[in-house]
Amino acid sequence: MKPDTFKYKIVPVTTILLALIAIWYVAAILMNAPFQRDMDSRAGVTPTTMEFIGKTLAQPKPILPAPHQVAENVYENTFLRSLSSSRSLVYHSWVTLSSTLLGFGFGMLLGILLAVLIVHNRAMDRSLMPWLVASQTIPILAIAPMIVIISYNVLTGDNALAHLLNLDSDASRLVSKALISTYLSFFPVAVGMVKGLRSPEIIYLDLMRTYNASPMQTFWKLRVPASIPFLFTSMTVAIAASLVGAIVGELPTGAVAGIGSKLLAGSYYSQTIDIWAALVAGSLLAGILVAIVGLAGKMVDRAMGGRPA
Repeated sequence: MKPDTFKYKIVPVTTILLALIAIWYVAAILMNAPFQRDMDSRAGVTPTTMEFIGKTLAQPKPILPAPHQVAENVYENTFLRSLSSSRSLVYHSWVTLSSTLLGFGFGMLLGILLAVLIVHNRAMDRSLMPWLVASQTIPILAIAPMIVIISYNVLTGDNALAHLLNLDSDASRLVSKALISTYLSFFPVAVGMVKGLRSPEIIYLDLMRTYNASPMQTFWKLRVPASIPFLFTSMTVAIAASLVGAIVGELPTGAVAGIGSKLLAGSYYSQTIDIWAALVAGSLLAGILVAIVGLAGKMVDRAMGGRPA
């Protein structure tokens, strides 16, 4: 490990993390104190300050669970549960991950296709780009139920598309949720690819014309290689947005599996610890996906002859 890595990356990140955990504990004590004070008053007990603090951090259904309660829940439901158990965070994360990756794949294809059309067609640039920007101003929670329900009914109904795809109920539900991920992930990919495809300087485009290169040769040999760094940068944003879309897609349908279903179940039964554990699982899953995309970007950059910064 380089000394600079420890000094400028590990130490600052660890310091901020410890500060956030300390603030979290203080907030948990303050927010859980009124309920605990009421409980002690009804029981007719007068605990010491330390006993009172301990009780606020050990409530079964706290307003704000303490970090150690969330950590215990995550550990229990990750390592001590069967992978097929309805309480396993690994199981629910896998369900959400399936929708995330499918939606991300659709978003990648759609974003790249739109970027190519925008770069190579002036009319598409002037007409399509403003609509792409406007599409991201619509609250996703407002349209998610409509998209999921309508797409599921179309995929399972008596129509040409349903007969062509011939998907069962589970596959149709997966595709319906993935469409929300597609909606959130295609935009950063499209914007990043437009920027990347337009990144070659005029001097290089003139050089390709000097070599009598065709537009297709210029596209594949100049524009596409120049756009790769932009693509992977936008992919890191898109994969995180795709995960958010998958979770949002599970909320309006009353899903029985997935991180979104854990959030719904926790809210129904006031299981705040389960809610926070599901949020932690989603955050860890997002971090892993972003790290994988970042690692893939470095590998591709190195394969293309890039030098490490």
